[in-house]
Parts: sequence; C-alpha cells; structure tokens
Amino acid sequence: MPRYTGINHLALATGDMEATIRFWRDLLGMRLVAGLGREGYRQYFLEISERDMVAFFEWPHVEPLPDKDHGVPVKGPFGFDHVSIAVADREDLFELKARLEAAGFWASEVLDHGFILSLYSFDPNNVAIEFSWPVPGVDLRARPRMVDAHRPPCGLEGSEPQPGFWPQAEPIPEEDRRVYPGEGRELVEDD
Repeated sequence: MPRYTGINHLALATGDMEATIRFWRDLLGMRLVAGLGREGYRQYFLEISERDMVAFFEWPHVEPLPDKDHGVPVKGPFGFDHVSIAVADREDLFELKARLEAAGFWASEVLDHGFILSLYSFDPNNVAIEFSWPVPGVDLRARPRMVDAHRPPCGLEGSEPQPGFWPQAEPIPEEDRRVYPGEGRELVEDD
C-alpha cells in the first residue's frame, strides 16, 4: 500500500490572480513559492506548511463560485465543498478572524466541533475555507469513530483498507517505468 505524506497541493481556479495572491499571501501569510505562465494560463503555488501547498490556475473566463455555505447540501454536478487548513495554535484562529474582518472579509465565529475548533470564511474567488485547530487529547486518527447510524456497508468494515475488493496490481517492470517531461521544469532548470 502507498504511504501518503499529505496533500502536495490542492489546485483551484481563479479569474484574478492578483486578488488571489493578495489574499492567500499577504492576508493569510502563506509564502508564494512558484509561478508558471504563458498566454492565457498561469499557475501559482503558495506554501501552507513544509509539505502542503495550495495552487491556483488563472484562466481568463473563470468567475467566482456561487454563494454556498460550508457543508450545505446541493443538487446536480458537484465535486468540492471546502478546504480546511490546520493551524498550530488556538490563538491563530482569533488572529485570522481579526485579519479577515479588518480586510472586509466575512469570518464566522469560532466553532467547537469536539475534535477541532473551526473558523470559516471565503477567499476572493468565493472558495469556502475552514481554519481548524485540533483539540488537545482528541485524535481521530489514533482512535477512529463512526457514529453514523446509516453507514454504507463498507463503513461497517472498519477503518483500515480492506483487501480483496480491487484486483491485485502487478509491479511495473523497471524497463517500463518511464517519466515524461511536464510543465514546470523551467522552475528548476538553469536559465
């Protein structure tokens, strides 16, 4: 089974890279670590932590998302509700609330979900953001809990990956392990 280390980057879209960078870098304090671009396309990466980034594609005709509160069900095609970004200290939630409100952005009250305290807001693209601080002594990863009375059958099988559901994969022979050039190589190649 693969070993995961986090989310390398979450890729979102914007029609206004200037406002997006101003929000994520200058208001939230995330470092801008890479930028790619050409006519009609840009992609910029911001550092959330030493392992995680958020990236934005700027496409000319992208419009901000329609209004939709965090976690409220919708109908029709849909693939994303909100992103939750972990913060190191409880005080970070209140600092973020103050910064967001001072800049004219809506920010919720800090909510206690039992295992995390959360602050909710939206970026200039109307991307729903949650900032979460883990409650000390409560670690769902160490002690998973399912309290849904109407779990799907697979939810009754426990928290660990279940073998036998998918076909067994054969290792790819070394001679067939090709890596092809992709966008972004100019970030690491010499001028």
